[in-house]
Amino acid sequence: MTARKKLLGEWRGRLTKVAMTTPEPRAPEYAAPEHYPAVQAELQSLRERLPQLTGSLVASSDGLLIEHDLPDHLEPAGMAALSAAQLSLSYRLANTAHGGGFSEVVVHGTEGQVVIYAAGRTSLTVLAGPEVNVGRLHLESRPVARAIAGHLAAAHND
Repeated sequence: MTARKKLLGEWRGRLTKVAMTTPEPRAPEYAAPEHYPAVQAELQSLRERLPQLTGSLVASSDGLLIEHDLPDHLEPAGMAALSAAQLSLSYRLANTAHGGGFSEVVVHGTEGQVVIYAAGRTSLTVLAGPEVNVGRLHLESRPVARAIAGHLAAAHND
């Protein structure tokens, strides 16, 4: 190796090295999540009216958990993120195909149903077992989605 190449390599090394320091502590980017007792009451009431439900949750359009009534084995924040992603895809598909809005999407699984309803700027996700009557599920859940949208709109206007 020539002296010139060696010197060039040393300079390159000096220019590309980054000093290692500990990161500065960051302030939280958002406040602690708010609690919405009226929304929680709607979710619990829905479960009482439909015993085949295994859980429900309300998520913002960007995937943040608002409220939930889920069993312990499901992680609420992860479900909220999945619900928001499905809501976004469903809205995009409906808008592209028909140029209109989106109201709900039903996912039929071998072990149950997942239904995501648009609720204003949020979504209501309902999980039910395979034996649920889907017509009754819609009959009970659609008004709950509208009520939740109203509760959240009223809470943010205060």
